[in-house]
Amino acid sequence: MEPQNQPPNNLFNNEVQRELPNATAVLVLGILSIVLCFICGIVALVLSSSDRRSYFETPQLYTRSSYELMRAGRICAIVSLCLWGVFILFYLAVFIFAFSFASFNH
Repeated sequence: MEPQNQPPNNLFNNEVQRELPNATAVLVLGILSIVLCFICGIVALVLSSSDRRSYFETPQLYTRSSYELMRAGRICAIVSLCLWGVFILFYLAVFIFAFSFASFNH
């Protein structure tokens, strides 16, 4: 019978926690997606989904700070994709308005 004060023996007790593999890359790409282009945001979301899945499957393997870093990058990517979507819709509306106004005068 095992004593109640000791944690159960499992695979992860002796391992040191490590950082998520793509946490820094997701943060950098999330920030770049706000500044440069929305494609960086798409790549950041793809990378963050695999890291997020890994963290939720075995959270004892990874540090909480790396998860928070990845989460911040994911939020930046989502915000930038929303902003880029609004900008594209705005420019599309301006283009349609200008085109319809120009064709109306002829």
